[in-house]
Amino acid sequence: MKPTGRLTGWYRSRSLRGRLAMLTAAAVAVAIALAAFACWFVVRDRLYDQVRDTLKGAPPGLAGPQQKFVSCDISAKTALDRAVAAAKAAEEADDRPFPGGYNGYKWNVQLLAADGTTCFPLSSERAIRTSPSDLDVLGTHQVSYRDGEYVDGESAMVRRSAVTLTVDGVTRQYVQLVPASTESVQTSLRELAFVLMGVAALGVVGAGFTGRLVARSALRPVDQLTDVVEHIARTEEVGATIPVHGSDEIARLSTSFNSMSTALLNSRERQTRLIADAGHELRTPLTSLRTNVDLLIRSDDTGRPLPAATRAKLLGNMKAQMQELTLLIGDLLQLSRPDSARPPQALAVVALHEIADRALERARLRGPGLVFNVAVHPWFVHGDAAALERAVINLLDNAVKYSPPGGTVDVSLLDGRLSVRDHGPGIPPDELQYVFDRFWRSPSSRQLPGSGLGLSIVAQTVRDTGGEVSLGPAADGGPGALATVRLPGQADPPH
Repeated sequence: MKPTGRLTGWYRSRSLRGRLAMLTAAAVAVAIALAAFACWFVVRDRLYDQVRDTLKGAPPGLAGPQQKFVSCDISAKTALDRAVAAAKAAEEADDRPFPGGYNGYKWNVQLLAADGTTCFPLSSERAIRTSPSDLDVLGTHQVSYRDGEYVDGESAMVRRSAVTLTVDGVTRQYVQLVPASTESVQTSLRELAFVLMGVAALGVVGAGFTGRLVARSALRPVDQLTDVVEHIARTEEVGATIPVHGSDEIARLSTSFNSMSTALLNSRERQTRLIADAGHELRTPLTSLRTNVDLLIRSDDTGRPLPAATRAKLLGNMKAQMQELTLLIGDLLQLSRPDSARPPQALAVVALHEIADRALERARLRGPGLVFNVAVHPWFVHGDAAALERAVINLLDNAVKYSPPGGTVDVSLLDGRLSVRDHGPGIPPDELQYVFDRFWRSPSSRQLPGSGLGLSIVAQTVRDTGGEVSLGPAADGGPGALATVRLPGQADPPH
């Protein structure tokens, strides 16, 4: 494995708090390092600018007075002596060619001839080491600066300029080198570097502790979320929530988790209620079937067969109970599936009035003594024909079941509004909120056949089609209940 891969693996193995602390410390360390480097370079440039400003006050073309030069030809020394004498005379006559006066004692001047001959003061240990590039200023009026050093190794900044000396009619050019020591500057820069490194080190250590504190404070909601998740995983007690503060990303995460936990709790409660209700509804037909089967087996075992009419009636009851059980299981399967697990619906433009006519034919067979007042007008909707037909049949079955013998059922379809009204006992106001719940049945109608799933299927189908369904008392205040379904569509068939 490459070192980069090992470093990445080690970093990923750290906790989130540790990684956040390390990133914070690294960011602060980089910022401190950049600031320290910038500060050092700014101070260095400023100090060297001060040395350069000092060198600008050096004499532009004359050596200092009373300086004795060695290692130079006699004519050069004579010229220097005359130049010094002229400078002193000008100073005495108050004819100041140099602003602020001329102080030759301040400078340690050194001359460099064109052939490389060096003229320097008698104290040769303060001589400047020359460079071949120094001769580049000959014949120019430019003044340049370079880094150099004395012969004893002390660092210096050197000002270079061209001077012309004429002795006995002979003119010669020299390079005048004026040094200024930079040892104090370099010492100050070294001390500043040590100070900055110390400050940077303290800053990095402080950034590490600060990053740790920041990570602990910032990740406290995450720790609470983790504790709740671990508690749910350990105890399987869904529904636990955590407090939400603010509106940042952590708060949004906490809100989403609370919503998910509440949704899981509601889902588990619905699942528990579905299982309990299904067990309750399945117990009745299964008990009846077991009783009838036991009766048939006992009659055969005792050798006393049941009369043919009784046996036929018993088998008919068993068949009806099996059919009821089959319908109940089918309804349970349809309602228990989540939306993602349901088979795709065959959506198409269907004639709702034709579906209502077919459902009415079946309703008339189930309520032969009832009178049906029908006013159905064309209406076309976009949906699943089979699901819509089952929903309409369930509405009509509900009306048939609660209608008194010889009663009337009113069915109308106009402008997408399908209404089914019976003239039975109606629904008490305190029970209206439960009519579309699964397995809910009014206490006064528990002796009637049914599973309590019909209206739940109606509500689900209507919602899937984009409509609305309601069930309440009759609009005219008379007896019975009125079921109303509103579905989007159009009265004319689509082209």
